[in-house]
Amino acid sequence: MKAILCVVGTRPEAIKMAPVILALKKESWADVRVLATAQHREMLDQILALFGIKPDIDLNIMQKNQTLPELTARLMTELDLAIGNEDPDAVLAQGDTTTVLVAALAAFYRRVPFGHVEAGLRTGDMAYPFPEEMNRVVVGRLARWHFAPTESARANLLAEGVGEERICVTGNTVIDALLNVSIRCDEFAPKVSPGNRLVLVTAHRRDNFGEPFAEICRAIKYLADTRSDVEFLYPVHPNPNVRDVAFKILGRHPRVRLCDPLEYVSFVAAMKAAYFILSDSGGVQEEAPALGKPVLVLRRETERPEAVREGVVKLVGPNCDAIVHESVQLLDNENAYRSMARGISPYGDGNASRRIAAVLQRCLPG
Repeated sequence: MKAILCVVGTRPEAIKMAPVILALKKESWADVRVLATAQHREMLDQILALFGIKPDIDLNIMQKNQTLPELTARLMTELDLAIGNEDPDAVLAQGDTTTVLVAALAAFYRRVPFGHVEAGLRTGDMAYPFPEEMNRVVVGRLARWHFAPTESARANLLAEGVGEERICVTGNTVIDALLNVSIRCDEFAPKVSPGNRLVLVTAHRRDNFGEPFAEICRAIKYLADTRSDVEFLYPVHPNPNVRDVAFKILGRHPRVRLCDPLEYVSFVAAMKAAYFILSDSGGVQEEAPALGKPVLVLRRETERPEAVREGVVKLVGPNCDAIVHESVQLLDNENAYRSMARGISPYGDGNASRRIAAVLQRCLPG
């Protein structure tokens, strides 16, 4: 048996790691242990429960209004201790959060090989998104195995000098999770007034805090003011930099529903029900195209260019005028809408987790 420690900290990590954990648990050669840092507490717990996963170790690291240095320091101490106690043959984590950065570094210090799920995403700008791009680049230097979701991600890693033998293009595990949930979510679909169309909103990124986020909210308010046939559903992130501004600008509007973050099954149902989606989320850029839903990305750059090239995702940035213009195009121009709502998924076939398990079985000695 090979001991594999799977580390998760946030809701998106849990969504994308759950299929990997479940795939490894089916393997007779793998002894899987799950460590939750709980960088996001309640949102993480919801996802793990949805997939029937119970953490073996829970660091409960979350503190209110924590700074990045404080979070990093606590994670470094706790993850180093946990990896030392567990003594795994490999550590796995997904994505680009502080949890992933510190897990890779703690594994490196303990001389335990680290596998990076969703490796190779890059914008090329270390300041955007912040601090995720830095986290990805550093983890890329530390990882033993790079599980790249696409050929573009593989090319990024090769350009940085990562050996070809250390890279495996698997597809994105979020499609594994999405397909699992999408067949059992319809009863959770949000209610929409007859004849109206629903626009789903997710906006929470740190680099949009301040005036860029206010621009996003003003665009939503303008569209809600001028389009009586459109309703907005916005699950609001609990960070006060997001929540306070969203409720100040949008809180009293009759066609804007602000709610707490949705459980994943309800969120997938909302994506399926939406006419299109406004989002600064990375995961939504991957999930929505597979459901045939256009996405207007509230960012200037993206580390997921495949969907942009396919024409099913469009960058509009945190700019009120651009958001309004492109939203009106989708609402009023049937050809523009159809060109984006094509159900094309450049991110995988639902078998990424099995490929990751196969690589680990082949590569772990003994």
